[in-house]
Amino acid sequence: MKIGKIKIGLNHKPCIIAEVSGNHNKKLKNALKLVEVAANAGADMVKLQTYTPDTITLKSNKKDFLIEDKKSLWKNQNLYNLFKKGFTPWEWHPAIFKKAKKLGITCFSSVFDETSVDFLEKLNVPAYKIASFESTHYPLIKRVIKTKKPIIISVGLSSLKEINELVKFLRKNKCKNFALLKCTSAYPAKPTDSNVKTIEDMRKKYNCEIGLSDHTLGIGASIAAVSNKATIIEKHITLNRNAKGVDDKFSLEPNELKSLVKESHIAWQALGKVFYGPTKNEINSLQFRRSIYCSKDIKKGEKFTKNNIKVVRPSFGLEPKLFNKVLGKKAKTNLKFSTPLKWSHIKNK
Repeated sequence: MKIGKIKIGLNHKPCIIAEVSGNHNKKLKNALKLVEVAANAGADMVKLQTYTPDTITLKSNKKDFLIEDKKSLWKNQNLYNLFKKGFTPWEWHPAIFKKAKKLGITCFSSVFDETSVDFLEKLNVPAYKIASFESTHYPLIKRVIKTKKPIIISVGLSSLKEINELVKFLRKNKCKNFALLKCTSAYPAKPTDSNVKTIEDMRKKYNCEIGLSDHTLGIGASIAAVSNKATIIEKHITLNRNAKGVDDKFSLEPNELKSLVKESHIAWQALGKVFYGPTKNEINSLQFRRSIYCSKDIKKGEKFTKNNIKVVRPSFGLEPKLFNKVLGKKAKTNLKFSTPLKWSHIKNK
């Protein structure tokens, strides 16, 4: 998979997506600063969310539109008011995209209805993101497919049947350039709910790039995902986790994002390949294995015993596995203390 100049796949370092979401807290300068944070940390992409309250819900005070989950970060909030608080003004988008381009980081966005796609097409976005909650919104997905641009789709909440149907729909509509993100749609999510082992299974099932949209605290789940062959990691970012923005509480601060970029790259490098034997960088360490040495001066014709030979480091003598075979044999010549024992030192009979 390729988005602009970014190559995504098992042969490339993980693609790190820094999600701005509503953590600008309604200040353009914060949004621009978050783009800087993402670029300075070495993230590959920075992502916005393009919606308005009216494109995502209804302005209603009915119980249906109230978050009643006592465990929710947004408990007792009305959906319309929550989205009003968190959305990124569309008039900010050109400035944010311009800032990203200046800093050399790819900028794209999640879309939530057809009008946001139309708007972003005017900004020539290189790719689109579909959030977990929109993964069954086929009219929207079909509109995005028509742009012929890469699509990244989170599949939090989705059953196996729903993901099967989604992939079938994408391929039926001739969408080949897509990736799926394993996701837990809880905020914050528990590491025990991440189930990153699913990533390898998804890769086998769907034959496409698979990543993780990670809402857990910290970077542990993301690193585990890379070790399970995730090629994309998406994390929310914030200037200050103690700020009172809609997503600040479960987002990474600047130094944490730097750690994610660094450690995910190391995890990817460490995956390597199936390999046995010493690596190129281990060759010189072979000398520090054990071998058989003379632990005393030994005279010609004297028998080798546990009192005059010993298995020690380094490895310039005979291999330790030959120790019992050598015992009882006679020295062919005089041998000094600390001489590495060789077959040439031992009488055949």
